[in-house]
Amino acid sequence: MTDEQIVRMWTGVVRTADRDRYVAYVERTGMTAYRATPGNLDCWLLTRDLGDGRTEVTTVSRWENRDAIVAFAGDDPDRAVFYPEDDEFLLTRDERVRHYRRTG
Repeated sequence: MTDEQIVRMWTGVVRTADRDRYVAYVERTGMTAYRATPGNLDCWLLTRDLGDGRTEVTTVSRWENRDAIVAFAGDDPDRAVFYPEDDEFLLTRDERVRHYRRTG
């Protein structure tokens, strides 16, 4: 791993009853788009039931560098990328993503 690599994280919340459908949807849209973008090293889709009928969904992707993220996300790489059916599922969502660099 080089110092250039960047981790990109995004989080949203869905109804737990919609979790499996939303996970399948994100796999078909965002996760497929991550994997198809040159410079994407890998990605994960994580869920965490909050116990109140809601489930937190987090995507984590690892990229070679900022240019690879721009190729995926566009000119404002800190802006979250959404797909047509996200509004059907998401109760809350990060409009901005978080980027992290590996240290040490």
